[in-house]
Amino acid sequence: MDKPELQKVESYLRRTFNNANIKLMARAKKKDSAEVFIGDEFIGLVHEDKEDGDLSYNFTMAILDTDLE
Repeated sequence: MDKPELQKVESYLRRTFNNANIKLMARAKKKDSAEVFIGDEFIGLVHEDKEDGDLSYNFTMAILDTDLE
């Protein structure tokens, strides 16, 4: 994902979750995804999905059982 894509997806996530602390960071070896952080805490990944000429983004977040306590 290039910088303009990262900025667009980051802006979308900030608006959707009403949280200005969300930031996306490019991954060094993977060009089709970015790491998602709230502040300094890693919370998930955004993957680019190019299928049948359409472009979409998938956000994946793991929730550990210890996080629920």
